[in-house]
Amino acid sequence: QVTLIESGGGLVQPGGSLRLSCAASGRTFSSNPMAWFRQAPGKDREFVSAFRGANGNTYYANSVKGRFTVSRDKVKSTLYLQMNSLKPEDTAVEYCAAGSGSRSSSVMRCASTYEYWGQGTQVTVSS
Repeated sequence: QVTLIESGGGLVQPGGSLRLSCAASGRTFSSNPMAWFRQAPGKDREFVSAFRGANGNTYYANSVKGRFTVSRDKVKSTLYLQMNSLKPEDTAVEYCAAGSGSRSSSVMRCASTYEYWGQGTQVTVSS
């Protein structure tokens, strides 16, 4: 069992920045993948970013590439998402997710790869 707790969401003006944190506890392993997904009002859940623990490779949705950066603190078992140049369309509930074992790089963007999910943290971008 893995427990994930997100934090760092809030209200920010367009062009601003936020850093989200996802603290993991339980049966965590540095080789396991972790990811961020988001769900905007009236829309389906979508992939945002992922961190492949096996080699540290990162993955991004086209909509956030160049603006968001995902990273991991191995010692603290915490995943981060640095969000810069935020836009109103980034408004969503951000969810942290984790897999239970090593995964192929080809499935990092798939929600089914991740067995454990946090409760989410609200990100609102508005002027």
